[in-house]
Amino acid sequence: MAASPSIQKSSTTPVASPSPLQKLSTPTTATGGASPLDAFASDLTFSAFLSPSFDSTRFSSAALSAGSAASTAEKLQDGIRLLEKQLRSEVLHRHSDLLNQLSSLKDADSALSTIRAAVSSLQSSVRRVRSEIADPHRLIKSKTIQLSNLHRTTDLLQHSIRALRLSKKLRDLASADPEKLDLAKAAQLHCEILSLCSENDLAGIDIINEELASVSEIGSRLRSDAMKVLERGMDGLNQAEVGTGLQVFYNLGELRQTVDALISKYKSQGVKSVSVALDMKAISASSGGGFGPGGIRGSGTPQIGGGLKAKEALWQRMGSCMDEIHSIVVAVWHLQRVLSKKRDPFTHVLLLDEVMQEGDPMLTDRVWEALVKSFASQIKSAFTASSFVKEIFTTGYPKLFSMIENLLERISRDTNVKGVLPAINSEGKDRMIAAIEIFQTSFLALCLGRLSDLVNTVFPVSSRGSVPSKEHIARIILRIQEEIEAVQLDGRLTFLVLREISKVLLLLAERAEYQVYTGPEARQVTGPATPSQLKNFTLCQHLQEIHTRISAIVAGLPSITSDVLSPALGAIYGVACDSVTSLFQAMLDRLESCILQIHEQNFGVLGMDAAMDNNASPYMEELQKCIVHFRTEFLSRLLPSKTNAISTGMDTICTQLVRTMASRVLIFFIRHASLVRPLSESGKLRMARDMAELELAVGQNLFPVEQLGAPYRALRAFRPVIFLETSQLGASPLLQDLPPSVILHHLYSRGPDELQSPLQRNKLTPLQYSLWLDSQGEDQIWRGIKATLDDYAAKIKARGDKEFSPVYPLMLRLGSSLTENAPLSQ
Repeated sequence: MAASPSIQKSSTTPVASPSPLQKLSTPTTATGGASPLDAFASDLTFSAFLSPSFDSTRFSSAALSAGSAASTAEKLQDGIRLLEKQLRSEVLHRHSDLLNQLSSLKDADSALSTIRAAVSSLQSSVRRVRSEIADPHRLIKSKTIQLSNLHRTTDLLQHSIRALRLSKKLRDLASADPEKLDLAKAAQLHCEILSLCSENDLAGIDIINEELASVSEIGSRLRSDAMKVLERGMDGLNQAEVGTGLQVFYNLGELRQTVDALISKYKSQGVKSVSVALDMKAISASSGGGFGPGGIRGSGTPQIGGGLKAKEALWQRMGSCMDEIHSIVVAVWHLQRVLSKKRDPFTHVLLLDEVMQEGDPMLTDRVWEALVKSFASQIKSAFTASSFVKEIFTTGYPKLFSMIENLLERISRDTNVKGVLPAINSEGKDRMIAAIEIFQTSFLALCLGRLSDLVNTVFPVSSRGSVPSKEHIARIILRIQEEIEAVQLDGRLTFLVLREISKVLLLLAERAEYQVYTGPEARQVTGPATPSQLKNFTLCQHLQEIHTRISAIVAGLPSITSDVLSPALGAIYGVACDSVTSLFQAMLDRLESCILQIHEQNFGVLGMDAAMDNNASPYMEELQKCIVHFRTEFLSRLLPSKTNAISTGMDTICTQLVRTMASRVLIFFIRHASLVRPLSESGKLRMARDMAELELAVGQNLFPVEQLGAPYRALRAFRPVIFLETSQLGASPLLQDLPPSVILHHLYSRGPDELQSPLQRNKLTPLQYSLWLDSQGEDQIWRGIKATLDDYAAKIKARGDKEFSPVYPLMLRLGSSLTENAPLSQ
């Protein structure tokens, strides 16, 4: 039934309806103007009635308390009358709409009556249908349950029959010859029977229970046989047997538990082996010591007389422990290898994936970690609790380290198979070696202590004047050699020992340096060798012997290992040099002072008498005397064997210093001989004789001149150069063996007096000029010479002359060309 417009309109009003007074305040008048009730909203008295939370009690109480109850009542009466009037007006105004609403209600009531009748009829039909189908439904439900039970019983019978058949097949298989028994197939049948009974809930059936007891017994036998096969395969490293055993346990569904049990067994076996190896009481008992004489005291130290046997027993047990660890690690690696290769033939599942989850450590890592942890703990405990073990492993650390290294090498070699991970990685090896570092530290400290005590004995701090004997030095060298030989088979340990030896050599250098005498007495060269000088000579020879012997010992070692001794050997060498360097410098200063006297000689004299005089110059005679004196008093003690120390050119400290001194003497002489001015023909002959005397004196008493190289070639070249004509000098090949400064200085002796040498121009003494030459290179020397040539040219031009001395252009040309290729430097 269609609703009236009024009903439709009312259906769209808001959910929260306004109060009656609010509705009355909104209607419009019949003429469409505003309602006179609009004033209610703004009135203080009536506005309270428009509030949704209006409370009549509170309103009455407020009117009474204000004392205006009568006026308020009268005002309310007026409002009531106004509302009644307004309501009457609204009813009259909306009369037609109200009649329409009444007609709509009547239609709705009629439709509702019709619906009630239809519903009653429907309910009656439903009751009749229910009564007709109830019995068939109960019957169908009963039959359905019966059918389900029949199906379940059939399934149970079928599964039971299959279980019985499989059980019979398993019994037949198990009753065969044990050597021909297919363990994997039997395990597969065993697992299938148990799975069938478990999945189908066959337990509780009498015949099945009887069969399960037999199956369980066969399963125990299969586990026992499979474990024997597996252990035999691991002990013999037989992949086929290990694979068979693993396949049986995989078929039994017990692979992970079995492997975990095996790993735990091997870990326990290894830990026990380590503990037994370091059990001092057991060692004493096995060596026949017991607890009486020769037994073990409370500190883990053998009684008197039992030390040697206990030591041998300790090393023997350590060797057995290493063998046991090797066999355990290789066996576990073999198990891991087979697991990583074998797959189930039916499911193609990799057995290793069944044993390990992603992120789990490898089997060998688990075992190795447990072994290393136990070994480190036992080693630390033995170090702190047993002074005997500490002493044996400290003094015998190279042997202990060799055992560990051999163990790691054997494991690496035996598990090095292409395509298979090795048993232990480098990190695992480092952890094992780190476990014995406590004994390594003690061993190195012992090594350092032994050598330091020996050095302190040979070079006591309290006694400065004492000089060690050759026997003392030989003992130090022999002790160092023994320390190196004890560890030279291992590069790493050799490196560590060499570091300790380096500390000892530095200590020795420090003590030796303290013994070196450095006072004026050590530098005197005019008299015989003083006791202080003799002491320095002995120290130099001792240190040179140590340097030579130790260098020879480490020469056969790898360079990266022997380099660790280089700073210490350098310190030894430096102290050896310092002990005699001041003496050699004093000797050289004395020889140079003799050579400087060449400038006091007159090489410009003319005449046949001077040319026929075969005697050496006075300065040269003094130079020869000094050289002979040095040889007799000093060099003969530093170089006792001329054949071994000089002629053969042995690279010793004193040989180096003598060679340096001889080279300096030759160069120094050539330098000052070139500065001689004037130089006559007879002076040239005299200078040539001096050079011959110098060559003879140096060669016989200092160093073979032929082995001096460039200085000797310069001396041999300078002798014929002084006799060449000036015009021949520029093209002479002899100039290649002479320093440019020597040639240019000599040319001053051929020039006019106006051409002053840098020595004359700067008013220097020969010694001052020589010191300046030592501090300058050939290019700076040429600049000084060039300045004198420029002065000479300026004088000639100022005088109005147009010709220069032949020496001038030759010096310019030689200076520019020769300084580009200096053949010799100081």
